[in-house]
Amino acid sequence: MTHVLFVCTGNICRSPMAEVLLRREAASRRLTEVTVGSAGTGAWDGAPASEGAYLVSLEHGLDLSAHRARLLTGALVDEADLVLAMAEHHMVRLRELRAGAKAVLLGAHAGRPAGDADVDDPFGGDIEMYRQTFGELEELVRVIAGQLQEGAGR
Repeated sequence: MTHVLFVCTGNICRSPMAEVLLRREAASRRLTEVTVGSAGTGAWDGAPASEGAYLVSLEHGLDLSAHRARLLTGALVDEADLVLAMAEHHMVRLRELRAGAKAVLLGAHAGRPAGDADVDDPFGGDIEMYRQTFGELEELVRVIAGQLQEGAGR
């Protein structure tokens, strides 16, 4: 079993969108040994997904209505096999929580160059910004799913 944890700031935009995208991608690839979660470095426990993330996900057939934000903790990091952060400032907190080598920037893990590895936060932006972030996450998650599939020997 491989548990992937996505990390952003509030756990209401980027990481929940990435979570549902990887769930869908894992299901379509029959990666039954992959579980997915998300958390935020500054999350308000129990907060719903942002309206933009909810609406854009819905446009793509993904439902974030049941999502509730979780604050990133050492226990969540310990439970994960792979921790994918949206931006470098999230890596600071992951280092404080001693995540070690299992924590990496999502963009970097998907092959982006170091200076272009962050996924911008759409929070506070218009619906187009959310659509752009969703599309970016969709691309990156597809790469991650491929890596997980290769790792599963399929």
